[in-house]
Amino acid sequence: MIDIKNILDKLGIEPVNHGVTTGQVSWPGNGEILTSFSPVDGKKIAEIGQAGKYDYDQVIARSVEAYKVWRLIPAPKRGDIVRQMGDQLRKMKQDLGTLVSYEMGKSLQEGLGEVQEMIDICDFAVGISRQLYGLTMHSERPMHRMYEQWHPIGLVGVISAFNFPVAVWSWNAMLAWVCGDVCIWKPSEKTPLTAIACQQIIKTVLKENDVPEGVSSVVTGGREVGIWLADDPRIALISATGSIPMGRAVGEAVARRLGRSLLELGGNNAIIVTRSADLNIAIPGIVFGAVGTAGQRCTSTRRIIVQEDIYEEVKNRLVKAYSQLKIGNPLETQNHVGPLIDKMAVEQYQASVEKVKEAGGHFIVAPNVLSGEEYESGCYVSPSIAEVENGYAIVQHETFAPLLYLIKYTDIEEAIAIQNDVPQGLSSAIFTNNVRESEQFLSQVGSDCGIANVNIGTSGAEIGGAFGGEKETGGGRESGSDSWKAYMRRQTNTINYGSALPLAQGIKFEFD
Repeated sequence: MIDIKNILDKLGIEPVNHGVTTGQVSWPGNGEILTSFSPVDGKKIAEIGQAGKYDYDQVIARSVEAYKVWRLIPAPKRGDIVRQMGDQLRKMKQDLGTLVSYEMGKSLQEGLGEVQEMIDICDFAVGISRQLYGLTMHSERPMHRMYEQWHPIGLVGVISAFNFPVAVWSWNAMLAWVCGDVCIWKPSEKTPLTAIACQQIIKTVLKENDVPEGVSSVVTGGREVGIWLADDPRIALISATGSIPMGRAVGEAVARRLGRSLLELGGNNAIIVTRSADLNIAIPGIVFGAVGTAGQRCTSTRRIIVQEDIYEEVKNRLVKAYSQLKIGNPLETQNHVGPLIDKMAVEQYQASVEKVKEAGGHFIVAPNVLSGEEYESGCYVSPSIAEVENGYAIVQHETFAPLLYLIKYTDIEEAIAIQNDVPQGLSSAIFTNNVRESEQFLSQVGSDCGIANVNIGTSGAEIGGAFGGEKETGGGRESGSDSWKAYMRRQTNTINYGSALPLAQGIKFEFD
């Protein structure tokens, strides 16, 4: 077992007030105490003072003042500071990755991989800091020049989820910082310590560069803090990751004040397995997508749509693969599957299992809540597979657990229709060696998701590509490509360098 106290010490998190850890770093929280428990063993890690309204207002005031300084620093210099953050994350990768694994419950390799994503987005953002390009357009008026440029938008609020407690925040923060914005982070109340650890790392870099710490702030707390952010007109953009009901509430609140929102919400991701698929790569891709992070990724594989001629073979291979899964402490590398985040998640898993049975679904890999000394936290469940119809209400719903649905299809058009026939639209994939099938899947009559893959699974997006989905997934894009534009405002400029004032569209406006 890890020495969590030693790791917290190395990450700069020092217990104060008899074990109560300050949740605000620079602004000690005056709200109710939030206790962080590990789903790995059920033990209490720390108690955190949540933000009260006074704390929140102080953080925002500090952010406003920091923005006045940060926006004047040239973008390449801001990029260099983000580069230094990446260097610090490299030094702290093992400790931060271990804390991610212990506080959230994902495997150690996934925890380390999540910190690597942070490092990767730092590298990406450094390059973007020299590529915040606008366009030059030709004016229809003589002796006029027209172009566009991009400016920072100000304060960016980031509401993150427990399943990727640090990576998704970094996707937003690193890009926002090189764009000249400052960030206020509300982490999940289920994983507050990882956020405090990140703030400790970031503030060290800011201090070394004589930059106000208000460029980066953490506001710990529950739903109330999210409401403060969503309703606050000082926050130009709210980037929120989480459930569809949460995103709908945030989106409506931000829209009422005509602010911007970037929403990354639920996924109900499917893999189509065609007759020509190479099952030697399809089966591992399916299993990892379904059970990685115990099925708690927004890109986790929920539905497998299999061509009827190979249905029995795929089913039998999946049953065999699931029989080899090892479930247990995620910090022990021989285990494939760790715990769900908490007992509430276990209850939701059990409720979904009952709804599958009530709808007429048939389990070919039985669901189970595991007990015994190894599973003392009460958060471990066995990954399960059920044969279902896509139209079942529970299949249309995203269950955040390792619950996989198996569905049969006849032709590719039917498979694509099944894939698209859910409210969510995040990630999708097809396993096929038929170029016509793959191209149809990627075409305008194919997958309606923001992410569509061929011969890889639904999970494991790289930071270089824009990440996000359609329909109830929210429509936002984070991370790669030109996602940086979400954190800036576009300005069109026209300059008249002549001695006359011609009007656009040839309009004449004359007077003596």
